[in-house]
Amino acid sequence: MNSFPAKQLLAGLAVATLLAACVSTTTNAPKEVDDREAAQQYYQLGARYFKNGNYQLARDRLERAVKLDRNLAIAHSVLALTYERLDNSRLAAEHHEKAVRAAPRDHVVRNAYAVWLCGQKRYDDAVSHFERAAGSPDNNDPEVTLTNAGVCLATSADLDGAERYLRRALQENPAYGEALIQASLVMYRKQEFLQARAFLQRYLAANKPTAEVLFLAVQIERSLGDDRARTDYENQLLREFPNSIEARQVLQSG
Repeated sequence: MNSFPAKQLLAGLAVATLLAACVSTTTNAPKEVDDREAAQQYYQLGARYFKNGNYQLARDRLERAVKLDRNLAIAHSVLALTYERLDNSRLAAEHHEKAVRAAPRDHVVRNAYAVWLCGQKRYDDAVSHFERAAGSPDNNDPEVTLTNAGVCLATSADLDGAERYLRRALQENPAYGEALIQASLVMYRKQEFLQARAFLQRYLAANKPTAEVLFLAVQIERSLGDDRARTDYENQLLREFPNSIEARQVLQSG
């Protein structure tokens, strides 16, 4: 439950459907228009390869996209994510920075860059970019960005800062499940167990539990000394997720 939710790296990055198998070679339009269209198609193909985990092929197509249109910010952003998967931090940084320079108001590419900065432990820089992404007038889901900022600060052990961002996320959307469960975890780490319980109960009221969530519930109730509630959560965990790591931990603890 303490790990950074890497799945949010792609929150808001819509991978477009491939429009055509081949790049148009028409000569009726100006060359710069042809290049932009070709860049879009290479981006779409590269994004699809990325989504399917074919990172070498994704890299090749996305490199072609940004060569044809160096201002195609989304292609730079997905290329940066591709280089992350290929363990090339230098080129990941380079393309994240190019994405932000090409589209400074795009909250999607800025959020992706902020997530990368957090992974590099550049927390102040990350928060600065999260703030700008959250404040973008085009960002219709600021709670996602603010939750990312909260989780980032939680990884840096700044639990007070993490709490502030998660509460801001819940002000934007009181029912946002990821913010609720992350807030519960942060309050548990702060040993504010009643608040941890309250956030968890709000989460469970609208979301199906995972093994991780139920195990967190067990830990919270154990800390509060509520043996009945703890036992109920343990039984639910063993019943619904009998083969999980969390179920084995419960059994081992007696």
